[in-house]
Amino acid sequence: MSAHGVPPAGTGRDAQAAGAAWDEPDLLRDQFRQLLRYRWLIALGIVLGLLGGGWLGISGGASYNATTEITVRPLPIDGSGERSAPGDVSMGSERRTALSSVVADRAARILRTDGSRIPCDLQVTNPPETRMLRFSCTAPGAGAAARAANAYAEAYLDNREEDAATRVRTMVDAYEKQRAPLLKERDRLAAQIASSSGDDRALDGTVAAHSSAVSRIAELNGSISDLRAEDTTPGRVVTKATPPAAPSGPGLPLLLGLGAAVGIGLGLLAAWVRLVFDPAVRSPGDVVRALHAPVLGTLPHGRRARRDGNGRADRRSLLAVGRLAEEYRSVAFRLAYDETFARRRRILLVPPRGSIATALAASVNLAASFAEMGKEVLLLEADLRTPSLTERLQQADGVQPGWARAPGHGTIGWPAGYRIPIDAGESGVFDLVPGHRVSKVPRALTSSAVTQLIAHADDRDAVLIVLAPAVLGYADAIALIDRVDCVLIVCDPREVRRDDLARIRELVTGAGGCVLGALLHSEGAGSEPRRGARPAGTPPPRGPRYAGPHTPEYVREGVGLRVMDR
Repeated sequence: MSAHGVPPAGTGRDAQAAGAAWDEPDLLRDQFRQLLRYRWLIALGIVLGLLGGGWLGISGGASYNATTEITVRPLPIDGSGERSAPGDVSMGSERRTALSSVVADRAARILRTDGSRIPCDLQVTNPPETRMLRFSCTAPGAGAAARAANAYAEAYLDNREEDAATRVRTMVDAYEKQRAPLLKERDRLAAQIASSSGDDRALDGTVAAHSSAVSRIAELNGSISDLRAEDTTPGRVVTKATPPAAPSGPGLPLLLGLGAAVGIGLGLLAAWVRLVFDPAVRSPGDVVRALHAPVLGTLPHGRRARRDGNGRADRRSLLAVGRLAEEYRSVAFRLAYDETFARRRRILLVPPRGSIATALAASVNLAASFAEMGKEVLLLEADLRTPSLTERLQQADGVQPGWARAPGHGTIGWPAGYRIPIDAGESGVFDLVPGHRVSKVPRALTSSAVTQLIAHADDRDAVLIVLAPAVLGYADAIALIDRVDCVLIVCDPREVRRDDLARIRELVTGAGGCVLGALLHSEGAGSEPRRGARPAGTPPPRGPRYAGPHTPEYVREGVGLRVMDR
């Protein structure tokens, strides 16, 4: 397997089967590269993340946090009215009390504002293993946050002190109610003792009852005195809130960084969703998996075709030079050493859909490359709907006309019964059977004359290249597959669907052929003009024209169409 994960040509159908089995790391790398094709989605996610982070930084960056800490002192009487044990404080209950609406109303009165409109976000926490409460207030202003924290702490302490005083007062009132009848009983018994007639036995009982009442009254008085002497201080402020010098929370740079990170994640997620539901082919790996055949070559992005004086494209720009020509040569060599192609030496070039402009250029350049290898090449233009090769290629003068050894005329006007020798510059000469508009295309493609032309590949060192219209547009290519076994798909991976390639593979294999591979291109590839080519309509340069393979180099260099720079 190559560095790009594409199996090499030259192994026949085994290479086609191996193309579908990618290693998982290669597949993951290929999918990640495909995600990067949706850079606009990733960029959109980053922009949205930065906008969100900037909005949070601007809207929340002006918030200030101030903290007040207090210690909670145990109260002498708990909520049930019983005396509490020393040091016994339920900090969970005290924290809930600090967050209650009662304390909030008191804080609002301290701040002289409505309780529901205090511009503060309050948090009350209890540090572990302590009897402390920490009041943290977050507000738009530094002073407002400090005032709110101090007001909440003061309100909590006031509420707790008032609650303690209320409990003491309630207990005192309860003891006083118990003492009131005892006082009356004591006074009655004292009066009875004073008015006693001397009955010692009755007097002793009255004195004992009086002593008991006095003792009980003394106990209640002692309890009341103890309650009134209790310290009801609820606690004290340890740390008083002061206006903070800087806003709280993450700053604008950190929020922008977090927003960018979240935006990248959202962009990658959106790109992945777009990739999952995108039926188009986005990489050579998709082509390999859909066709079960290797990618034989990728044409480099060529320059735009030359324009003549009228603004029309230069029609003499089919033959490539430079990197583009070298890529065609590479594809030709890979085909020459492919076992499946070597058995028959016939190849059918077809695009999936649409225009055949790039397939047409590929057929001409592959023919020139095979001619350079010393092969006897016949290019058959089977496009009988929009033929154009005759007027776009230059005939080689001085070469024996091909019609002397051509088959007979077709029954309906095509093939025309002759071959045109085409000047391929330094690569040599190849024969062309040009297309011709006919009224009955299916009959022309299946005629015996076409069969005789296809049999040209059976000769030694002969290669047949057939150019046909889009295989999914017309059935012309399918009609030729039974005689031209090997199919080369020429496509732009950005403009073809995966199911289109799978459909082509099914049609080709169903008709008895095999897909050799694919030749990928992008918009503009295959139309690179020849260096020094003259515009259409310009008279040819003076001097002798190409007169055959034995003509001196300096004669051939100035005329015709050169394919490659040696």
